[in-house]
Amino acid sequence: MLAITLLAACAGNPVRRDEQDLALYRQHAGAPVDSFSYLGRFDSWTPLGDESLVLWVSPSRAWLLDVDGPCNELPFAHAVKVSASTGRVHARFDYVTPLATGIRALPCRIREIRPVDVPALREARRRMDPEPSP
Repeated sequence: MLAITLLAACAGNPVRRDEQDLALYRQHAGAPVDSFSYLGRFDSWTPLGDESLVLWVSPSRAWLLDVDGPCNELPFAHAVKVSASTGRVHARFDYVTPLATGIRALPCRIREIRPVDVPALREARRRMDPEPSP
């Protein structure tokens, strides 16, 4: 019984975790931009609740996207599709479409785009994580 309790405690609250992660990304994001270059491919993405996500276009380059929300499927999607016109993703014009099994994908309009300072984000995470035990 104790093991089950400890395991449940470790799982934490995913909504609270999303809020903490979003706050960290916002703290390390620059001023809003109108658009960014996008050639139809990205490395990964990180959902941050139902109104924000981070799109990693490379291991060292990321964009914080806020969408008109809520974008209900976003936290549960296994992938996302991003629209882009003329090789750029534009705020207030392009969309993120969450892709989830068994759910009809509804596009969510990108409201704001902010560049993420990836080195500063990594340093902040390093400082937050406890030092490994010897």
